[in-house]
Amino acid sequence: MGLSAAEIERYGRHLSLAEVGLAGQERLRAARVVVVGAGGLGSPAALYLAASGIGTLGIVDCDQVELSNLQRQILYQTSDVAQSKALAAARRLSALNPEISVVPHALELRAENVGAIVAGYDVVVDGSDRIATRYLVNDACVSLGKPLVTAAIHRFEGQAMTYQPGAGGCYRCLFPDASAGPAASCAEAGVLGVLPGVLGALQATEAIKLILGQGELLVGRLLTYDAMELSFREFRFARRPDCAACGDTPRIRVAVGPLPADELPVTPRRLAPRELAELLADPARSGAVRLIDVREAAEFAAGHLAGAESIPLAEIDRLRWNAPDGSVTVFICRSGARSLRACFAAARHGLQEPGQLEGGLLAWAAAIDPTLHVA
Repeated sequence: MGLSAAEIERYGRHLSLAEVGLAGQERLRAARVVVVGAGGLGSPAALYLAASGIGTLGIVDCDQVELSNLQRQILYQTSDVAQSKALAAARRLSALNPEISVVPHALELRAENVGAIVAGYDVVVDGSDRIATRYLVNDACVSLGKPLVTAAIHRFEGQAMTYQPGAGGCYRCLFPDASAGPAASCAEAGVLGVLPGVLGALQATEAIKLILGQGELLVGRLLTYDAMELSFREFRFARRPDCAACGDTPRIRVAVGPLPADELPVTPRRLAPRELAELLADPARSGAVRLIDVREAAEFAAGHLAGAESIPLAEIDRLRWNAPDGSVTVFICRSGARSLRACFAAARHGLQEPGQLEGGLLAWAAAIDPTLHVA
């Protein structure tokens, strides 16, 4: 499917570049990029990736917005304080570019879940401020063959590098253990507010180049930036044959398993039958409710709620989901199991705060309308 008229206007400056053009913009739209850490580095990286038209943009962060973040984390505003960073970031990015799907992962990245997260994306951008997380992400990308753009900041300095499978060394080649890498956090050492903007923009640039297959990447090169000197330096490095992650006999392997239910992108809004009935009966609110029945067509034909749309569960994961502010999307099935899965699938493709009819149509028939036939 080609670009829409709105997309052609939105991405017009890209389309004028021979290195991007229509084919390149369609590659960006088809790409899936995840940003690990929606803080100082992740903020500018995510904003530029969203603006550039990355089709699916994942945001991983388990923290809440704090007032001290606002000095450098430009994704947020004061009203976001005490809210989930992943969810606040998703709202901001979706508002910037409603043409894309933003998937919030409000979870702590661990050995048990990193494989499942990384496996779902084409490129990983790591802006985490925890050293352990940097190694974890690096090891997952190496094991799963995913390109990685990683950066770090400290006081007035920053550094960035790119890992491309089969083309150069990884983060462990450069820093074999945590004692060799940057140590103090921003909270401990401080950081110039504008510093992550420079490094985060570089990360977004590298991710876009990876997707387009254009330009020379920071593979085998560590780029450092000194804001006080306003200088860049480059240090070349090679893959280490003894590297525990990407060496000749790697000792680190990251497995891919399903995400636990409590680590899926969102917590669906569960509406009891009476709660949904009251919502539908309210003239001021009923027009903002979209009912989607995810059962098979034959089940839907046998009996359904008035005004419901029929979109079988298998189709939910293939669609993009955007809902106007103030609207409520409620998924419905026979007993609640399929509608819950639909909530998670739609959330992966951009729907914020999906809802489900708790207990499904069986519960509705028992509590609201006993004449409803449920197949």
